[in-house]
Amino acid sequence: MKTKSLPSIALLSGCCTALLAAVAFAAPATEGMTKGKVEFKSLGPIAFGPEGILFAADSRSAAITAIATEDTEPLEGAAPPNVEGIDRQIAAVLGTEPDQLLVNDMAVNPASGRVYLAVSRGRGDGAVPVLLRLDKENAPEIVDLSQVLSSRAVLPDAPPDAEVSDGRRSSNPRLESITDIAFFEDRVLVAGLSNEEFSSAFRAIPFPFRTVENGTSVEIYHGAHGRFETRSPVRTFVPFVLGTEPHLLAAYTCTPLVQLPIKQLVPGAQIKGKTIAELGNRNRPLDMIVYKKDGKDWLLLANSSRGVMKIETHGIEESAAIEEPVSGGGIAGLPYETLSDWEGIEQLDRLDDSRAVVLRRSGSGSLDLAAMALP
Repeated sequence: MKTKSLPSIALLSGCCTALLAAVAFAAPATEGMTKGKVEFKSLGPIAFGPEGILFAADSRSAAITAIATEDTEPLEGAAPPNVEGIDRQIAAVLGTEPDQLLVNDMAVNPASGRVYLAVSRGRGDGAVPVLLRLDKENAPEIVDLSQVLSSRAVLPDAPPDAEVSDGRRSSNPRLESITDIAFFEDRVLVAGLSNEEFSSAFRAIPFPFRTVENGTSVEIYHGAHGRFETRSPVRTFVPFVLGTEPHLLAAYTCTPLVQLPIKQLVPGAQIKGKTIAELGNRNRPLDMIVYKKDGKDWLLLANSSRGVMKIETHGIEESAAIEEPVSGGGIAGLPYETLSDWEGIEQLDRLDDSRAVVLRRSGSGSLDLAAMALP
């Protein structure tokens, strides 16, 4: 993607990057794709690129699949995406109960405005991955993947698919081989774990897929822990342009916010991110979007225990790096506002320039889907 001009700080969500990238593709987005059945061992995160291409992560297989959805036009007469108890509706479609579902990710197709959901039917190793989307009446429907154009990128340096123990608990690092993805310009950006000693990694995979090289190992300073870390995976991130330089904003568990230039994502390299905020401990970041309002660029960060944070990005380039301990669950760096009317948000994505689509847990425990005005 090349644009003629960008503001000095232009934050780009998956929605607008996909639209911009669609203009700039020299080759068709479906180049190199073959038609056939697409299957997953696991499903999520998901993100959209140009021409309705959906990128779907399969962490268990350590792979990204690009799928030509052919969903490239807005649905005429489609209702606004507001669905109470969408978990009940999905459960009915899949023939199960809401407590046997996990919604792993949600993404809005910028070409059509339709909401897509990466879901697991069941729990544990026996869970079945399913891709759904909303029809024009906002009813969930299974996306037929039996005969679609697709291509696949397999990560060459993913961690092994096996349980490991640190003496306190066991986990399978393969399940975090891909923790978040985004499309930017002509690349699929991938965060997760690798099999390297410095296992926290980012990748910038050129699209259409041809070759996939090893990831870039990332070291960060974690103020709440008072040390540099190399093995904690990114939980959610967004690409953005700072001046004329593409960067990433990445959030980690417990909750450092880190900035790093995309140009440093060189295969096999070891780089150090710049921690620009500590947003509080005992917290897991869930999802992140960026948008523009009233002439300013803003970041919305949904969290497991600290609500949705609205963070102004003005002056981010002058932010000092945090390299000293931030004790007692304190905060430091970029200021933020916690949005009291955005409680229970588990997933969010931009719908358009003025609205976001969110998945939120209600007081009764049901999962609702709603379009909300950007604050």
